[in-house]
Amino acid sequence: MIRESTTEVATVSKKAKSAPRRARWETTARYVPMMQWLPDYPRDRLRGDILAGAVVAALMVPQSLGYARIAGVPVEVGLYAVPLALLAYAVLGSSPQLIVGPASTVAIVSGSLVADIARDNPEDAVAVTAALAIATGIVLAAVGLLRVAWLAEFLSRPIVTGFVFGLTVTIVIGELPTLLGIAKPPGDLLGVLVRTIRSIDGAHLQTAIVGGVALVLLFGGRRWLPTIPWGLVTLVIGVAASQLFDLEGNGVAVVGDVPAGLPPIGLPLINRLDLGAVVVGGMSLALVALAEGLAATRLFATRGGYRVETDRELVGMGAANIAAGLSGGLAVAGSLSKTAAAERAGGSSQVTGLTAAVLVIAVLIAFTRFFTQLPLAVLSSIVVAAVWGLMDIPSMRRYRHISTADFAAAVVGAASVVLFGPLYGLGIAIVVSLLAIIYRSTSPRIEVLGKISDEKAAWGRVRGHPERKPVAGVVVVRLDAPLFWANATAIEDRLLAEVAKWPDTYALVLDLEATTQLDTTSADVLLHLADELAKLNIRLYLARVLHHAEHVLERSGFVDVIGQESRFWHSISQAVRAARRDHKKGKGAHRKPGPDPVDDPLLGDTLETEVDEGDEVEVEVLDEDQMNPDGSGQEV
Repeated sequence: MIRESTTEVATVSKKAKSAPRRARWETTARYVPMMQWLPDYPRDRLRGDILAGAVVAALMVPQSLGYARIAGVPVEVGLYAVPLALLAYAVLGSSPQLIVGPASTVAIVSGSLVADIARDNPEDAVAVTAALAIATGIVLAAVGLLRVAWLAEFLSRPIVTGFVFGLTVTIVIGELPTLLGIAKPPGDLLGVLVRTIRSIDGAHLQTAIVGGVALVLLFGGRRWLPTIPWGLVTLVIGVAASQLFDLEGNGVAVVGDVPAGLPPIGLPLINRLDLGAVVVGGMSLALVALAEGLAATRLFATRGGYRVETDRELVGMGAANIAAGLSGGLAVAGSLSKTAAAERAGGSSQVTGLTAAVLVIAVLIAFTRFFTQLPLAVLSSIVVAAVWGLMDIPSMRRYRHISTADFAAAVVGAASVVLFGPLYGLGIAIVVSLLAIIYRSTSPRIEVLGKISDEKAAWGRVRGHPERKPVAGVVVVRLDAPLFWANATAIEDRLLAEVAKWPDTYALVLDLEATTQLDTTSADVLLHLADELAKLNIRLYLARVLHHAEHVLERSGFVDVIGQESRFWHSISQAVRAARRDHKKGKGAHRKPGPDPVDDPLLGDTLETEVDEGDEVEVEVLDEDQMNPDGSGQEV
């Protein structure tokens, strides 16, 4: 008996001790996703993930070299960014599939920032590039930890599409001189293009041939045999041809010496005076990396049938950028092309990224001397082929077909980058996005509603539907956006103008369902609207006022003046019935009528939903015992 009790006590004691450990494990695992998936990793996936990692490395190596060139730093800096970034994301990233690494959009923005900060000093350029990666990571991680990732949604997809389109044009034009074997002309992008075209007679023939053959291999091979990593194949062929035909001796520019060994670990040393510019640049890079990375993450989450938490995803991306900067690399982002390649090769977890990281380390240790004879024209061809698909012409056509405003936003995003450069172009894109939000919120549509004849107790817009007839003397209006302080006065003016169009109007029914909240200004404007309508002998009725909005109207004094009993209704039909009833009794604009049920054969005893054409309508007929004393239906 005593032994049993002792055993029970010991068991309970073990459970009590293990409970805090389990709680700590669960708390830690919540912030370190790797602790969730690694213990349950199925071994049968290992082969596919390792193969996919090899495919990713085959894509990552040549592209990282090219993106480093775009960023204005030695080619090894692109490789330095890869291993620790992949490791950090595998530990803290929320997506099981996303592959992070140097990206074209991030590289070109980083390059433009470095050119301004480092002032053509190669050593400073490397340090500033790494510092920008760390600043980018800190910004992304802070946004995730503070749970303000919704800020990213202020950049609309058309703006981002146009911005990336402009970046691609910038990259392609910037690589033309290298492909032709001429010195890169100074000046802005358009100046570079004009001077390059004028200098085409002085192009280096062998360089142009090498660049042309590389482009044919990359674009043609991708079309004929898309499963082969043509970037790596072209790189190997380029190095072999360079050694076989002594291209460097014939005037073809090559990469030159690439240091071997592991990336240097530590904080980059930058001028203290450049710290402010690095922080601001990190914010810009974070926005670009966020837009590109989240697009890839969400796409593959949808295809894979899983969900990712945006805030944790930003923490993972931030950690990847901090790790890339600490290893002397450039900023990174989620890669759509490399993630897609990993998926096609059978990759299903972050083991794919870890495998790619190991292979890139092997390249850094043993194979960097292989790149010494790589022609720069081949590297430029790899860059052009990698970014070419980012010129999303089908999306631009779709925007033009769907919305002129979206198409214009995309064009502005592209043109601003081409004309003013990536950094200023990004600023213009942000401003355009904010202006579009302000315009839409301050200029909502108002729709006059009419009774839908073939659907019981349903209301829809009159515009475009001549068969829908408004109720004589009652103008029913729906706001297609929330009413708030910035648009309240404009909406009041439009409502008064709309009422003036309808002769013999004695009531305005305003549907406020779209307004989830009100403020002091909008409540005061509604009261002023009621006063202005009263001067015209028109009464104001509010339909479908939500709880918070009604609470604001009560505290603002609106209800005291107007009267809640006969001016607030759960449905449009009941508001119209009340307006007709009050008109028959000749009630004034600001009187507070008591309960006075009057049957109205026009609308019937119904509870309706307001719909447009094509919507399904569900109507419930109320019995007499379900009616309120004033004739309205109880809330259902």
